[in-house]
Amino acid sequence: MWKVPDVPAYLFLGGMAGASASMAVAAQVSGHSELVGPARITAAVGSLASVGALVHDLGRPARFLNMLRVFKVTSPLSVGSWILAPFSGLTALSAATSVTGRFGGIGTLAGMAAGILGPAMCTYTSVLLADTAVPAWHQAYPELPFVFAGSAMASAAGASLLSRPSGPAVRLGLLGGGLELASEAVLERRVETYRSSGLLTAAKALTVAGAGLSLLPRHRVASVLAGASYLAAGVCTRFGIYRAGPASLRQEQSLR
Repeated sequence: MWKVPDVPAYLFLGGMAGASASMAVAAQVSGHSELVGPARITAAVGSLASVGALVHDLGRPARFLNMLRVFKVTSPLSVGSWILAPFSGLTALSAATSVTGRFGGIGTLAGMAAGILGPAMCTYTSVLLADTAVPAWHQAYPELPFVFAGSAMASAAGASLLSRPSGPAVRLGLLGGGLELASEAVLERRVETYRSSGLLTAAKALTVAGAGLSLLPRHRVASVLAGASYLAAGVCTRFGIYRAGPASLRQEQSLR
């Protein structure tokens, strides 16, 4: 269990899916209907792939199903499983109605429910990591939810920008990227392990690049490059934070 790339991919895909589901609801409410379908599809693909990565890490599907047998509010893993399971079903249903053009009312209700669960999908994995005894993860508990939330928002914006230039996606990327960079700066001042992470350094550079490219006059190539930069940044953030855990364990053992 807790293998690479399964767990970091699970962290990234779930966060992107959560932010995309909430983005779809915001787009629908604000009248940007052209963004709803792509955001729903991104949420569905991300959440289902996240489940796949988790099941692959666990070794067999029965282990994931066993986690749903009991709901324990004191267990982040149990709560997370009960967030991920219904969220995945809701996003799949809403995406299916968008693709087929049928049962729009059901799709809207499913999409709204998924959007409500979206913020929890973005952040529950940070609580899951912080609840462990791994020094770098446990010590990062004040900032980690903000890092994950900001990264998820930027990743959702990136997925949207890959499909088309969009003002709302640009604003979401700037907001998410700013939140991520600010919370990471605070985190790195407190927890030494993260300062030397090449992946986190790359993530910051890619986030800044994505923000800069997104602000260029709306052009297909600039939009695609901005989206790709944001998505690559999200991957680097999750892998960087994940790898900081074992590094902190090795450092702690060397000091004993």
